[in-house]
Amino acid sequence: MTIHATAVIETGAELDFTVEVGAYAVIEAGVKIGAGTQIAPHAVVAGWTTIGCNNQIGSFTSIGTPPQDIGYKGEKTELVIGDNNIIREYASIHRGTVRGGGRTVIGNDNLFMASTHVGHDCRIGNHVIMANVAMLAGHVEVNDFVSISGLVGVHQFCRIGTHAYIGGMSGIALDVPPYVLIAGTRNRMRVSGINKIGLRRKGYSKETIAKIDEAFRIIFRSPNLLQQDALALVREEVRDCPEVDLLVKFIEESKRGVVKRTSDD
Repeated sequence: MTIHATAVIETGAELDFTVEVGAYAVIEAGVKIGAGTQIAPHAVVAGWTTIGCNNQIGSFTSIGTPPQDIGYKGEKTELVIGDNNIIREYASIHRGTVRGGGRTVIGNDNLFMASTHVGHDCRIGNHVIMANVAMLAGHVEVNDFVSISGLVGVHQFCRIGTHAYIGGMSGIALDVPPYVLIAGTRNRMRVSGINKIGLRRKGYSKETIAKIDEAFRIIFRSPNLLQQDALALVREEVRDCPEVDLLVKFIEESKRGVVKRTSDD
């Protein structure tokens, strides 16, 4: 274990012997850190936080600090971070609240760029990218392979579906369906199409992308159809495609509603 002489490791913290801790970092009691993880100078890892293997925690980050929730009274709530994540300088990730299930969860292979924020009780999947100063309020769900550009703000309780791409400086107040490209302010949000480039890079076939595109056309560019009728039509006309089934199910299960305006509106 490589721990700088000025680092503060409280009694009760559990670190694998391969963990590296930089100068002036603070690791509180109750923290557990897995093999190969690096904690940069001046980072703070607080509370009941569990960090997996081979993560990089940047300088001046605040990991596992209390939730920004006026109902929080110091209860034992958690932050759980998986493996192979990169969390850059000044990022903040808060642990959960009792009312929100008591746990904030981060998956594997994610990149959180400088000054990003993940609020209490969020659920982040795998291979997610959050660019500089992207911010998630509490209770946000982000599925696998999502890209969130810089200066994006996401309202509490929103869901972002797999392979969605959110353009810079967007304000997200509704659920973002899987596979779509989206950008704009809260009152001028636009869904411009599906994330074809991202899907190709992930190895999706032309046939699958074509089916997702057809489903998108029916759902988002059929102004004379009610949403329930558009979804029923997709089920009828775009068959044998798990990705389309996921898109339809995501929209059906939305409690906040989904962004539907397109650049053609």
